[in-house]
Amino acid sequence: MTERVADWLIPDWPAPVGINACVTTRSGGVSVAPFDSFNLGDHVDDDPAAVAHNRSALTSRLDIQPAWLKQVHGVEVIEAAPAAVLEADASWSKTPGVACTIMTADCLPALFCNKAGTQVAAAHAGWRGLAAGVLEATVHSFADAPSDILVWLGPAIGPQAFEVGPEVRDTFMATHPEAADAFVPSANPGKFMADIYQLARLRLAAHGVTAVYGGGFSTYNDERFFSYRRGARTGRFASLVWIDAR
Repeated sequence: MTERVADWLIPDWPAPVGINACVTTRSGGVSVAPFDSFNLGDHVDDDPAAVAHNRSALTSRLDIQPAWLKQVHGVEVIEAAPAAVLEADASWSKTPGVACTIMTADCLPALFCNKAGTQVAAAHAGWRGLAAGVLEATVHSFADAPSDILVWLGPAIGPQAFEVGPEVRDTFMATHPEAADAFVPSANPGKFMADIYQLARLRLAAHGVTAVYGGGFSTYNDERFFSYRRGARTGRFASLVWIDAR
């Protein structure tokens, strides 16, 4: 990694040598309010020239080739392709310098690698994608045993801010009854406060992945990050993972 903005995050996980990861924040770009300043989303009505500038800065600062996705809250997992923007919600790569890249503003970004350091992946998990199995689908992109896969859960909406209806709780409990523990009744009758991190860990553990790190963020309460619930007209930050090309 060659350069990054001071408050960008470096995941704290025991990834093998040669695996790099980074999460951008709102700092370091040229976009103006309400996208200030390092917005990377090209679908949020920001100035296209500002987004292009920010994306170019990301590429040069980290010395990588980001593989952008058109995210649709599904479970499709593809090989990361920097030359095209493909419709999917997760990507994987074995190519050094190619960064699996996820954009979020409350949804859960999950970064993956194997213990051998030969493959990385990244997934976008809103509640729909999480319930549909996007994390499990990403695990299946590895030939490794689940016990040989590491996952880091990046900045997402926290349980104090993620209010959902009973249909969300019912959807998760239909396949994992123990998911009930991730939902606490809200002050609003009939609503629940959901812990997306707990739900992600539950689903990964059910597939044998227990080396899960990160969590504990709340994009809604942390001004470093864009948050759709805090302000619907907002930008997107990126979570990236790649194999060092050097």
